[in-house]
Amino acid sequence: MARTYNVVTYGCQMNVHDSERISGLLEQAGYVRAAGGDETPDIVVFNTCAVRENADNRLYGNLGRLRPVKDKHPGMQIAVGGCLAQKDRGDIVRKAPWVDVVFGTHNIGSLPVLLERARHNAAAEVEILESLDVFPSTLPTRRESTYAGWVSISVGCNNTCTFCIVPSLRGKEKDRRPGDILSEVRALVDEGVLEVTLLGQNVNSYGVEFGDRLAFGKLLRACGEIDGLERVRFTSPHPKDFTDDVIAAMAETPNVCHSLHMPLQSGSDAVLRAMRRSYRAERYLGIIEKVRAAMPDAAITTDIIVGFPGETDADFERTLDVVRESRFSSAFTFQYSKRPGTPAATMEDQLPKQVVQERYDRLIACVEEITWAENKKLVGQDVEVLVAVGEGRKDERTGRMSGRARDGRLVHFDAGSLAGQIRPGDIVHTAVTYAAPHHLNADGEPLAHRRTRAGDAFEAGRSPRTPGVLLGLP
Repeated sequence: MARTYNVVTYGCQMNVHDSERISGLLEQAGYVRAAGGDETPDIVVFNTCAVRENADNRLYGNLGRLRPVKDKHPGMQIAVGGCLAQKDRGDIVRKAPWVDVVFGTHNIGSLPVLLERARHNAAAEVEILESLDVFPSTLPTRRESTYAGWVSISVGCNNTCTFCIVPSLRGKEKDRRPGDILSEVRALVDEGVLEVTLLGQNVNSYGVEFGDRLAFGKLLRACGEIDGLERVRFTSPHPKDFTDDVIAAMAETPNVCHSLHMPLQSGSDAVLRAMRRSYRAERYLGIIEKVRAAMPDAAITTDIIVGFPGETDADFERTLDVVRESRFSSAFTFQYSKRPGTPAATMEDQLPKQVVQERYDRLIACVEEITWAENKKLVGQDVEVLVAVGEGRKDERTGRMSGRARDGRLVHFDAGSLAGQIRPGDIVHTAVTYAAPHHLNADGEPLAHRRTRAGDAFEAGRSPRTPGVLLGLP
């Protein structure tokens, strides 16, 4: 019988997409995904994140719980990859000797060989490369969705933010050629995918490797020419590289969604300087103003860190001021986490936990007051929803279905007389009847329902299997 596998993913969208590649590699090598339930997989792969401090505890806690399971199942293998593996390297096997394989962010493609080698030698295999072995998009991919797909346009990051360990783990930015990216997008659309999200640690610095600072805006416009591609998103940009031509491309390209994730991190110029973020609050607010002038319906989300070393009460109040002025539709909020190997970890004036917690609670309250007010403005409006799987955890109990509006907002809706006919991947138009800080409800009869090829694929149990797309670096 074929050996079974399960992939456990922590962290960002880049890791989620890397896990799709890990699954694709394993299936190409003859493994099959574990059915779940009480079945114990033959292979468990942890694809890890190193951005937050609790990432270490989470991994080693899960490894500890797996040890007795592995003892009861001879031949079972455990592999650890991703950013934490790149950082901790051989320490993982030292702390958890029952781990069979450790691989890094630069050699995902080595996993099947490392598993076979560990099995043959009955010893742990640790392989960490310092630079990219093969661009990840050349690897086979087992896509998780029939209707939405991730497409990497670059890997790595050239920024030097003092709180971030990612550049040292992902390496310098490597850009794919536009033709290769568009080939992958077309391949997904040919499989029925309606929505594509362009991924990069800093998407709007795309083109730095081949000397075209306007390359990202051109890429967005080129995506607009792909028949059948209904929605284009991207994440994450950096305020220092965000240019007017990208705003114009978003506003003028019909299938580019009017949703923008623009990380703020702090509203204090002093803290931004200490973070080495190379923009200031005025520049940030200027971008928001330009985006809203070009796209009044734009939903803007952000990242904010509370409690960075040296942050004063005045610095924090300035962050609240920028939040109030920006009117975000959502915010990913974090308490500063000291990461060994980053400049911020050795800075003076590390703040006490109780101070950070108090500020964090105030930030959450401020953000939710704004997101709720912004969502209430949509009550009574018609929204176009791409029906999804797993977005509404209470859907079974409430009898609703869920999906994302074009601006990225989460919508729970009543299928009404169309119950049983609407599939994930289909498009529904419905009217918003209720707003909460983090979602919208639409409890009336749907206004329209369009069956799609993505819905057909979901109903047939198919998910896109795109082959690798060659890199073509200059």
